[in-house]
Amino acid sequence: MLNSVLFDLDGTLLDTVDDFMSIIEAMLHEHGRPEIDARLVRSQVSDGSIGMLCTAFAMRPDADGFDALREDFLQRYADQLGNQTRPFPGISELLDWLDAQDLPWGVVTNKMSRFSIPLIERMGLGQRCRTLVCPDQVTHGKPHAEPVLKACAELGVDPAGCVFVGDHLRDIQAGKAAGTATVAALYGYIPAGDDPANWNATHSINNAAALRPWLEQRRATETTHV
Repeated sequence: MLNSVLFDLDGTLLDTVDDFMSIIEAMLHEHGRPEIDARLVRSQVSDGSIGMLCTAFAMRPDADGFDALREDFLQRYADQLGNQTRPFPGISELLDWLDAQDLPWGVVTNKMSRFSIPLIERMGLGQRCRTLVCPDQVTHGKPHAEPVLKACAELGVDPAGCVFVGDHLRDIQAGKAAGTATVAALYGYIPAGDDPANWNATHSINNAAALRPWLEQRRATETTHV
């Protein structure tokens, strides 16, 4: 029986790339580096600041000066957190429906809590998000099952009735390892060269609005089989 929905954060629940892009553009300009195609940054969001900066500055993470560059990026992000972030189209309506159906929802992310918690609050979701699991709150981050299982435990639900939605292979792997159904968010920050068809998710959606009818169908089917 459908009992809850969990979302990845960046690229699934919230469109955060414009915040990252504005910071990277400013840093590239200050360092005399050429501009970069935003699509390249978008494809690296799931790999965090290291992935985005390695792509933008054509550097390896062990290169001289990279640690200072990353610290500068993280401080700027903390200072500008959520300035240009918005829910993906259809997400607000989906969350309204979940609340109306008394289906608890939450977030499982590899984004550190120092950023995730204030970002969720700034988006006005703090009182509605029933669980928020970040990598610094667990021993193993995604793709390990631990953060998904922790979220289900905090919601008080059986993972078998939970649906985990994400835009990266590690989200699908984490959900499957925890025993949840999984949904690939094809509208998100899919890494370049990756094919979500190979993730073996339970379902996939091209936009957030498409999740509601699938959840309704799933719940109706399960109810019929009870």
